Amino acid sequence: MSMNDVAARGFAAASSAYERGRPDYPPEVVAMLREQLRITSETRLVDLATGTGKLGRQFIGGARVLGVEPAAEMCAEFARIQPGVPIVRANAEVLPLATASVDAVTIGTAFHWFDGLAAVRELHRVLRPGGRLGLVWLQRDETVEWVAELVRLVDTYREGDVRRYAETRWQAAFEDEPGAALFSPLEFAECPFEFEVDRATAVARTASTSFVAALPEARRQEVLARVAAFLDAHPATRGRPTIGLPHRAEVYWCGRLGS
Repeated sequence: MSMNDVAARGFAAASSAYERGRPDYPPEVVAMLREQLRITSETRLVDLATGTGKLGRQFIGGARVLGVEPAAEMCAEFARIQPGVPIVRANAEVLPLATASVDAVTIGTAFHWFDGLAAVRELHRVLRPGGRLGLVWLQRDETVEWVAELVRLVDTYREGDVRRYAETRWQAAFEDEPGAALFSPLEFAECPFEFEVDRATAVARTASTSFVAALPEARRQEVLARVAAFLDAHPATRGRPTIGLPHRAEVYWCGRLGS
């Protein structure tokens, strides 16, 4: 199963750190997706690149949820946390789903890893006419100076083909032809929030980063130790039992065009 090498190695190694270190999707975001994707208890909802189910689990009981995830280790963590919820192992570009078999798709903090146009074409195939698509990214708020300092520290360890949401023109898959003819124009909303964590969880947030998890063990431990030292020393976080990590949720949605 083909996927980006850094993503494949990193997310395979970091499934437990991902579950612990990544924030949950805020209730406001879940409510927005429920409204914009017109999700009801009968909606056939695919949570694509579901990981450990951080986003998809918010709709369990309120939709017919199916997780789709390429990393075997993430699938295992998903099944452990959400026993009985179906999950299949697949890439976004080749979905083992019947044509027009899905009412809505959610994608949390993942589309920038995809082959954009191939994924858009496949999403158009599996969604029914009038089906809806929601994309969300949870981003650390780097307008906060200490957060930007922390990100710069961790970024010194970037190696390989690391794709970052803010550095990729992922929207082109929807805005340029032929993708523009497949979905309605993307709509957007933003939701700031804080992820309140203890220090160990703040370090796990770094450990869940794909390129950090993919590092050789000695280098991985080095960056985690430096992050812990940064949090111990920085005036914004020093001596605090918990830390509010500033984030923002960036939410996009659109509808499938055509018959």
